[in-house]
Amino acid sequence: MRGPGSKISGMANPALLNKVDKLFASGVGEYVSLPQIVAVGDQSSGKSSVLEALTGLPFPRDSDLCTRFATQIRFCRAPKAEISISIIPASGSSGEHAEACTAWSKPGLEDLDPETFSSIMREAHTIMGIDGGVSFSDDVLCIEIYGPDQEHFSVVDVPGIFRKTTEGVTTKADKIKVEAMVRRYMENPRSIILAVVPANVDIATQEILTMAEEVDPDGHRTLGVLTKPDLVDRGAESAVISLIEGKRHKLTLGWCVVRNPGQSQLESSSVNREAIETAFFQDNPPWNTLEKDRVGIGSLRLRLQEILASNIRREFPKVKNEIHKRLNACRERLDNLGAKRETADEQRQYLLGISERFQKFVMSALSADYVGDDWFDKSPNLRFATAVVNRNEALAKMLAQYGHSYTFDGEQRVSSEDGDEGDSSEDRDDNDEEIERKLSVRAQKDPEGLEELPPGENMIVSHTPRGIFKWLSKVYGTSRGFELGTFDGSLLAMTMKTQSSKWEPIAVGYIKDIISMAHTFVRDLLHLVCPDLRVWEGLMSVLMDELLAKYKAALDYVHFLLRVERAGTPATLNHYFADNLEKCRQKRIRAKLQKKAFKDIDGKLVVSLEDIVQNHHTSNVEHVVQEIHDILQSYYKVARKRFADNICMQAADHHIVTGPCSPLRLFGTAFVSHLSDEQLMDIAGEDAASRMKRATLTKEIAGLEAGKKIVS
Repeated sequence: MRGPGSKISGMANPALLNKVDKLFASGVGEYVSLPQIVAVGDQSSGKSSVLEALTGLPFPRDSDLCTRFATQIRFCRAPKAEISISIIPASGSSGEHAEACTAWSKPGLEDLDPETFSSIMREAHTIMGIDGGVSFSDDVLCIEIYGPDQEHFSVVDVPGIFRKTTEGVTTKADKIKVEAMVRRYMENPRSIILAVVPANVDIATQEILTMAEEVDPDGHRTLGVLTKPDLVDRGAESAVISLIEGKRHKLTLGWCVVRNPGQSQLESSSVNREAIETAFFQDNPPWNTLEKDRVGIGSLRLRLQEILASNIRREFPKVKNEIHKRLNACRERLDNLGAKRETADEQRQYLLGISERFQKFVMSALSADYVGDDWFDKSPNLRFATAVVNRNEALAKMLAQYGHSYTFDGEQRVSSEDGDEGDSSEDRDDNDEEIERKLSVRAQKDPEGLEELPPGENMIVSHTPRGIFKWLSKVYGTSRGFELGTFDGSLLAMTMKTQSSKWEPIAVGYIKDIISMAHTFVRDLLHLVCPDLRVWEGLMSVLMDELLAKYKAALDYVHFLLRVERAGTPATLNHYFADNLEKCRQKRIRAKLQKKAFKDIDGKLVVSLEDIVQNHHTSNVEHVVQEIHDILQSYYKVARKRFADNICMQAADHHIVTGPCSPLRLFGTAFVSHLSDEQLMDIAGEDAASRMKRATLTKEIAGLEAGKKIVS
């Protein structure tokens, strides 16, 4: 088999060229642009004759076997002379078609005569499906020619573009497909475009040159080849000469001109193509005035090898880096898909891995260890412990400032606008002129999915009016019995219930905020550890029922605590109650005696015994109302702090945050272990798109890993 070998040697590092050939053979060119020569032209440009002369392959002349697919022809130096032919399936081919293409090959051929070549081409047509209704295929026919005298050289022949369709042979859709195929090869930034154009036509009308200018506007990688100089009209040669000499339509790689044999010469086996061409350029003016390195197939072959070698030397380091970069990107994308999960065991292992990452992050979030992971910086919602502590403090502050219905005597009243200190004087007229303003008990907006939780009052009146003695007097006056100097024990429960009426909306608003924060945390964290949207949605769907049950349990417990504190019998063992009560009584006596006090000889304040006795003279009703007030005030403070602690520790912390049944602990190994095979398939089973993506990535990684070994 005659090839580019015997006349040229030492053009480039053979090892480097051999690596590029191996990259093509391994299919890396499907993922990374590789240096190559692409022969393009119209169907009538003479491209096939040029390629036949360059490669020595007897391209079939049968119109039925004209180029319907890309053909990659590679020459490689090897001890044994042989030819190997195979098909590289197009990217995105079905599994069945790819297997058929890969299984078909013609290895170990000693030679390719026209008859054998035509027969092989017909087989290739059948494998690619061209005989089955497909006019053009994206598969690639790979012809590898080995021999001890061969120089490393490769060229890709793509179908010729055409302007007019042929009835029964080509369609408008075929025309568009061929143009897209040719453009795709030309757009490869590492391709050298061998643009074949007839010399006997106006180059301005050549569509292939227009396409070349679009993809290579500077002309840095386009080599023009003029054919059919013998058919140029007499007198029109000067235009062609000026083109070859670079005086018009300049290309950085320049122009060459070749003279292909005519049809009658091709049919004669005794015709020497190179001799005819050499004689033409030696004996025919003005062609014999051209530089010798710009005329003839031998000069073109040498020029192409020089360009290819130079291109490979320049681009190989970039190819190497691109292979490494793309391989890392593919591995990352495959990692994001997680482990293969076709069986129930694979699906369970996949979810167990996600749950382990989830719970590890939960531990960091609950211990406020925000240093070890960047997710805490990117997603503030994940700083869960901090959010809960802040909300606990806000609850205690709101209960203290706005939790009571009436301002106790001697305490500073909260302003309705900003919580500033108000009038501390004793009971005044009930005609309070301050405007009652609404205050939200919620600090969080409920995320999607919590609509099933029972609604509650989200607003309270921030104003706490004076007039507690008038209210207590009214309550006592409508519920007193036959007691003498005292009151019925149920009166404390009645007044406590009214005085703590704002506790319910405040407490329910608080626990709903904790629930919202917990649910947002679970949702966002699960999305981070499980980026697969389908799996995330499946997990949330299965988790949702149990999450809602836990949220409702926390809400129910809040209502239980409210019933205990507001509807139960007032009780406490806290000595703080007695201390408070004594302080209230002392404070009241001190306030009344303060005006009658005088200093003794030592400068100390003293009060006469008579003033003390007179100061204690009050009516039974007034005395009882004052006792009710002092006992209610003392007990309210104890109960309020106890209630705040219980709500935070039992309802929130135990039920939602750190307790053994916390929703944050729900998605763990036990949960995954109890999922049925059907649930596992619904949640973690890969859909068709994911399976295809995994197969594609696995194939690409295998090819790139093979390429990495080649270039290393």
